[in-house]
Amino acid sequence: MSPRERGSWLIFRFLRKHWEVFVKFKYCRIQGKELAANTRTGKGIFSMLNQMVTDGVMDEEDVGLFKEIDSWFAEELPWPPQCKRQEKVICYFKTENSEIMMKMINPLLWLLERYNHAYYVVYTNFPGEIVYEDEYQVVVKVDENIVVEDLQASWSPED
Repeated sequence: MSPRERGSWLIFRFLRKHWEVFVKFKYCRIQGKELAANTRTGKGIFSMLNQMVTDGVMDEEDVGLFKEIDSWFAEELPWPPQCKRQEKVICYFKTENSEIMMKMINPLLWLLERYNHAYYVVYTNFPGEIVYEDEYQVVVKVDENIVVEDLQASWSPED
């Protein structure tokens, strides 16, 4: 077996043994490129869309779609007190209970796409210090201890 084949075999064995770790994330967050003033982290999906409504970016019909879905979430999910007070926190959906929520989120993602508004879907098992939790979501404190490291030496092959 060549070194390349052996390397591929080792990677395959590792992935087969540890696959659950790569597939089963506990939390999901949809956030934008723009940072929220109070958290200095990417705005969540509802903040992004609320800002688009405030800025008059969306057509009236699309505003209605957003408001209807936003109302559904307000009725179905508890409103975390930390979010009401606009503390330095961010929210994640729990992936184990998120099937119906993600069906409701899909039209919101479509709205972001329609108006060319960039976003990221973040999956993690390590959201941070949880300060609130219910059946569908967790709220975590924003970690303000950001570490900026020096640029490391390149590990790419030389040409």
